[in-house]
Amino acid sequence: MKSDGTNQRRYFLKKLAYTGLGGVITHQVIADGLASENLFYQSDKRYTFLFQGDSITDGNRSRDDDWNHLMGHGYAYLIASRLWFDYPKEELFFVNRGISGDKVTDLSSRWQEDTLAIQPDVLSILIGINDVEKAIEGDTSFSAESYEREYRALLAQTKKALPGVTLILCEPFILPVGRVKESFKLYQEEVKKRQVVVKKLASIYQAVFVSLQAAFNEALSSAPAEYWVWDGIHPMPAGHELIARQWLKQVSKKIPLIAK
Repeated sequence: MKSDGTNQRRYFLKKLAYTGLGGVITHQVIADGLASENLFYQSDKRYTFLFQGDSITDGNRSRDDDWNHLMGHGYAYLIASRLWFDYPKEELFFVNRGISGDKVTDLSSRWQEDTLAIQPDVLSILIGINDVEKAIEGDTSFSAESYEREYRALLAQTKKALPGVTLILCEPFILPVGRVKESFKLYQEEVKKRQVVVKKLASIYQAVFVSLQAAFNEALSSAPAEYWVWDGIHPMPAGHELIARQWLKQVSKKIPLIAK
């Protein structure tokens, strides 16, 4: 007789096979299948961290069941790796749903499937730089006001559906490198507006605010901007480590589980 784990794996693979014939596989099907691969993750005590955002969070993550690449190669991967290593008995589970190019409106369009359906205990969001890019291009529908309105609606929806969730709002950031350097004053103005919004929303929704701009600015005393962020927007490996350290420093104050 096959074990429960084997049967669950078979069920997951059947789902994959079916969707390959024209069905639609959801991220939650993948998450459920991944959990079933390891009996440990079937526990009702599983404590789930979900990372949401754009390409900085995406980190070129895979969209299949390859654990070697599921968390991408950015700050989300660094955080998950460290906490999984440090707390092997705490039944932590990490999910990355960042998508390259996303703006806050894109998060809205996939929020039910990619966030609420996963039912995270901790939800970390880093979003805003693509909204800034659209605003700089002259698209008035991506103003700081619309960013706040959409972001606020997402958080209200989340708290209503998941009242016990711990929210982590990460601050958008910028450094004077590449094409960003050419229009740095304009980028600064637009990014600053959204930094103010994120800090404001963190206060309103009792979220952990992860300050990043000051940390990147301070890092310039150790190495030039291109050492931390290669194009002004996307971090270098050291930049991802900076984000991970800032995240852990701030979040550990809120979550006793990882403050031990």
